Amino acid sequence: MSLPTRRDDETVMRLALVLAREAAAAGEIPVGAVVADATGAVIGRGRNLREATADPTAHAEIVALREAAASVGSWNLEGCTLAVTLEPCLMCAGAILQARVGRVVFGAWDEKAGAAGSVYDVLRDRRLPVRAEVVGGILEDDARVLLRDFFDALR
Repeated sequence: MSLPTRRDDETVMRLALVLAREAAAAGEIPVGAVVADATGAVIGRGRNLREATADPTAHAEIVALREAAASVGSWNLEGCTLAVTLEPCLMCAGAILQARVGRVVFGAWDEKAGAAGSVYDVLRDRRLPVRAEVVGGILEDDARVLLRDFFDALR
């Protein structure tokens, strides 16, 4: 099996961006996430649903991880890649590690709450028993524009 390429990463990130746009249209912070298995097949999709569900844990990553786990019938998502339009927060980074996701790719860096290299680096913390490969900045401009436009409209 070959390793994922930047082209593969961009393909799943484009799907995550579609979900982020759906979130924005629904009045949610525009973040989308996709889980792909080792073959590249999409097994989980999610977008922010906090407003719709009144659930503080309904971040795009959590929604996608839950769908992926249900799809494969196991909490263990080893060998999978999670693509998300915004760098994961602390909660999501913890869930990613608990699910044993081996690879995380994201679009925009989150300089306020990111836990994959900007503020914290939880996903690669050598003190933890599980770590994930992290690739940031995939279609970063597209992800950043979605977020900027959303928050500009609120102001």
